[in-house]
Amino acid sequence: MVKHIVMFKLKETDGKSAMENAKEAQARAEQLEDAIPSLEKIEAVCNAPQADESNYELALICDFKDMEALNAYQTHPAHLKFGEFVSQIKESRTCIDYEY
Repeated sequence: MVKHIVMFKLKETDGKSAMENAKEAQARAEQLEDAIPSLEKIEAVCNAPQADESNYELALICDFKDMEALNAYQTHPAHLKFGEFVSQIKESRTCIDYEY
């Protein structure tokens, strides 16, 4: 199994706060599990409102059968569409993939 963890630092855009953008991205990310067969599980979480504001606003924690399944996810049209949306609202991104 492969765990894919991505965190996004988001920005204000079009009058929406970073946290409002995080909530919208969270809702969109949660739809990926039904749309992408190679994605075993996804947990999309937002930073707690009381947490330090320097924290990243959004994290995606995903499970895949293997690296081949992760690669299929990366190129799937639903993921690419999500990526287009996030690229408009992200300040930065960090990621780790590991086998377990």
